[in-house]
Amino acid sequence: VELVESGGGLVQSGGSLRLSCAASGNIGEIIHMAWYRQAPGKQRELVARITSGDGNYADSVRGRFTISRDNAKNTVSLQMDNLNPEDTAVYYCYAINRESVSGRTFQWWGQGTQVTVSS
Repeated sequence: VELVESGGGLVQSGGSLRLSCAASGNIGEIIHMAWYRQAPGKQRELVARITSGDGNYADSVRGRFTISRDNAKNTVSLQMDNLNPEDTAVYYCYAINRESVSGRTFQWWGQGTQVTVSS
C-alpha cells in the first residue's frame, strides 16, 4: 500500500490549506485513516483521525480543521482553516488496512508534506 499526500505549502496566518491523501496498491479494506504532524524538535502528534462517521481532533485544531474520507476512492482529506504559525509542521497521512484474504491488518505512512504558516 502506498499513501501519497498533496496540498501542503506556504500560507499566511489566518489562511487555509487543504491536504489530500490517496491510498493505492493492494489495499483490501482501509479501516482507519488519520493525519499526524511533526514540527521541528517535537514529537509526531495526532492531528485528526476518522474511522467512520465523524472525525476526532486534537484540542489544538478542533474547530479549525476538518477531516473527511471518501471510501470509494480510498482518500482522506484535511481542511485546515484559520491557520497559525504553531500549525507549521510536516503533515503525514496514516492508514490501517485489512488484507482481503488473510484478514491481517497493517499500518502505513505517507512521505509527508510541509505546511508552513507565516505570521
